[in-house]
Amino acid sequence: MNTATLGGGCFWCLEAAYDEMRGVSRVDSGYAGGDKADPTYKEVCSGNTGHAEVVRVTYDPEQVSYRQLLEVFFAIHDPTQLNRQGADVGTQYRSIILYEDDEQKRIAEEVLDELRSEQVFDQPVVTRLEPLRKFWPAEEYHRDYYQRNPGQGYCQAVIAPKLAKFRKTFGELRSQ
Repeated sequence: MNTATLGGGCFWCLEAAYDEMRGVSRVDSGYAGGDKADPTYKEVCSGNTGHAEVVRVTYDPEQVSYRQLLEVFFAIHDPTQLNRQGADVGTQYRSIILYEDDEQKRIAEEVLDELRSEQVFDQPVVTRLEPLRKFWPAEEYHRDYYQRNPGQGYCQAVIAPKLAKFRKTFGELRSQ
């Protein structure tokens, strides 16, 4: 099994989509990219820790590739918004790929170069690419948030449309 660590705004949105992806055995919401050890949600939300809300995706590379994980990543969030996703504003909501080795870095650079050269988005892609130093798991109440709270307002207004887009665009990658 391999892992990929990605941040595209609120971790609940990414978690919901990757939870339905074939070859993915686990998705953990958490924090990475900052300097504070063992940060709390409240500390990360302050914007003072340097961390982003991220997901750590554990996947079987025999069933799904790192590139496919990145293709989903770029489809379900807006990589042109600097330090925000919709109404969620702050560096903790930045678009970021935290690579774990040289191969992940190479693939991420290729995908970013392709997005930019093909002008897939109307605005410049601002996704950051950095080495993963440490992943800190989020508090228990953040885990499997959409699965536990599908009728909650944020889930209906923000997560459900992204999940619908994933299902429509990447039907062949769904585990169900």
